[in-house]
Amino acid sequence: MKQAFLVFLGGGLGSVLRYLISKPLNPLFQNFFLGTFLVNMIGCLLIGFVLGITAKGNLLSSNGALFLATGFCGGFTTFSAFAFEKHHLLRNGELLNFALYMLSSVGVGILAVVLGLWLAKLIS
Repeated sequence: MKQAFLVFLGGGLGSVLRYLISKPLNPLFQNFFLGTFLVNMIGCLLIGFVLGITAKGNLLSSNGALFLATGFCGGFTTFSAFAFEKHHLLRNGELLNFALYMLSSVGVGILAVVLGLWLAKLIS
């Protein structure tokens, strides 16, 4: 239960910070969501750093890593987990799985958005 609370707390903090960064920055450029882009890149940097120092041993507890990587980065951006997982595939030489996962994630994700918009239009 303690671990679930750490994820909950970190996720809430990450989500609020994402909102506070994205809201003022996204409208600055037409057709480029600067706030979202920055949040995603910061999240990638942060999850890499957190998981890197966790792997070294005594620098961060498993609960600290859970709070920061799963909770905070998960709430701040799911893109960070996506990027870390793709790095893992590349590092292990799984190029086919990397390519398939990348293409299907982006392609199916876009199709899912289109489908969701279509379904919403049906009921409204």
